[in-house]
Amino acid sequence: MTAIDDFVSIIPAGGVGSRLWPLSRADAPKFLHDLTGSGKTLLRATYERLVPLTGPGRTMVVTGRAHRAAVEAQIPELDDADIVLEADPRDSTVAIALAAAILRRREPDVIVGSFAADHVIDDERAFRRVVAEAVAAARAGAIATIGITPTEPAIGFGYIHAGEPAGVEGAPRAAVVRAFVEKPSAQVAREYVEGGDHLWNAGMFIARADVLLEELAKGEPELAAQIEELAEAWDEPARRGPAVDRIWPQLKKIAIDYAIAEPAAARGRLVVVPGDFDWDDVGDFSAVAKLHNGGRRGRLAILGDQGTVLADSASGIVVSQSKRIVSVVGIRDVVVVDTPDALLVTTTANAQRVKQVVDAVRRSGNTDAL
Repeated sequence: MTAIDDFVSIIPAGGVGSRLWPLSRADAPKFLHDLTGSGKTLLRATYERLVPLTGPGRTMVVTGRAHRAAVEAQIPELDDADIVLEADPRDSTVAIALAAAILRRREPDVIVGSFAADHVIDDERAFRRVVAEAVAAARAGAIATIGITPTEPAIGFGYIHAGEPAGVEGAPRAAVVRAFVEKPSAQVAREYVEGGDHLWNAGMFIARADVLLEELAKGEPELAAQIEELAEAWDEPARRGPAVDRIWPQLKKIAIDYAIAEPAAARGRLVVVPGDFDWDDVGDFSAVAKLHNGGRRGRLAILGDQGTVLADSASGIVVSQSKRIVSVVGIRDVVVVDTPDALLVTTTANAQRVKQVVDAVRRSGNTDAL
């Protein structure tokens, strides 16, 4: 497809992915791993998925200072001006709104789209068609999000309640967002899927930069003013450092869903475009196992050195990063992650609980393992 002239993609590359510990660590977070067996990290795959939409030189990555070298190695096409370094994490609103504010100063009418660095999307042509619809909605003044058509009553995702058609030219499937719904119970999730008007919240947002920042200023005026002050100094290195030192510690940590998306929905300014492509946020080892076994139970997925894994009548996933031989015999739906300094053993049913282990390790003070 032809690149969209006024569109720039933003890739927030942050977060550790604590449910993927001990594979994902602070110094090697989830987006820097190849979790699909494609030979590409999730970050590189995200970038390559977006370039046909934006054209070269129109992607901005927001990441932590500690990950700059790794990001540059993964995406050598980025110029210095395409990388925004966070002094420390301040959640998704700061990452996305700061990038939008910087880009708006460079290009006043720019449309921006934010796409996580660590998601997996298979049908990239369908993805780009949906994004093109979202851009059309954004050009008409809406904030657009992409909701994934559910394939199962998943309880690990938030949901978007889609309402009446938005009536936007160029976005025939766009619908007005009635509400965002937090992760539901299994029964409620089944009702959502059967009802057909709820979509998974994939955290993708597309809007004119000025509209996005205008909505932020309505609900979080102090944060919006601080972001504008940072953006005003950003492209002058002599001014950027002092501005970051002064303003960054004061920035409020808040997710974009709460700061912008939900208030915009309440004002009737948010639309959702259904995404009819395979999508996964690879949130835990159960999801990684599904990626490798095609969703079929009864198989054992192996990541890493397959020669060190011996299995008999076992299913689930083994991640082998040490030189030890790992033997799994007669265990169903197992998760084994073996690294040189940490070992995780659980089941796919309990994969979401790994975050609690990480919290316990952090409280113990053994931060070297994180």
